Amino acid sequence: METTLATRKISHFRQGVQAGASIAIGYMPIALTFGLLAKTTGLSLFETVLMSVIVYAGASQYISLNLLSLGTGAFEIVLTTFILNIRHFLMSASLNEKVEPDVLWKKALYAFGITDETFSVAATKEGTVTTSYMFGLIAVSYGSWVISSGIGHLVGASLPQSLQESMSVALYAMFIGLLVPALKKQRKTIWLAGTAAILNSVCLLVFHVPKGWAIVIATVLAAVIVQFFDKESEAERHA
Repeated sequence: METTLATRKISHFRQGVQAGASIAIGYMPIALTFGLLAKTTGLSLFETVLMSVIVYAGASQYISLNLLSLGTGAFEIVLTTFILNIRHFLMSASLNEKVEPDVLWKKALYAFGITDETFSVAATKEGTVTTSYMFGLIAVSYGSWVISSGIGHLVGASLPQSLQESMSVALYAMFIGLLVPALKKQRKTIWLAGTAAILNSVCLLVFHVPKGWAIVIATVLAAVIVQFFDKESEAERHA
């Protein structure tokens, strides 16, 4: 009986690894770029890998690099990351209804590895998702992100100093690359980005708010304002 149970767990773990292989491959270029930009921002190899180990959130790590380059304090960076990743509460709550019952520490452990991609794979899997499957899915994805981040930093260290300094422009190109596809799909995203940009400029130029806090304030206010008017327009359409 115990042998059968262990075999089943290994099988489910293997299925998770297979399902996460495509995510791991997709993470490689993004994590490599992060490691490269982390090197140009001034982070050491240890700091770069440690950020990927502890944070494990692509967009948040890129934003953290930008905030670090602006000299933003730790509290503002943590708060911005929290706001950006608050959707993970919803994803975890939703996935909790689909996974098999298990002890809390195991759920907490694999909940750390839930990203947009791993959530999508687990949520669309037919039937109940086992704990072993989740660990397999997350292990290969997480490993790919952390290792590729370190490799990116090592590659960046071998580049000429002049090229390393110019690579800071790639950080803004990355943000544009993430934003443009969303702008094409939803008009709401356009309003959100535009409102946040205006509010950020007002905070900096009119109220002389520090750069880090300006980003945090602009992000929160823009989300509240756009959501409010979106609800109002939706109510009018149904009236």
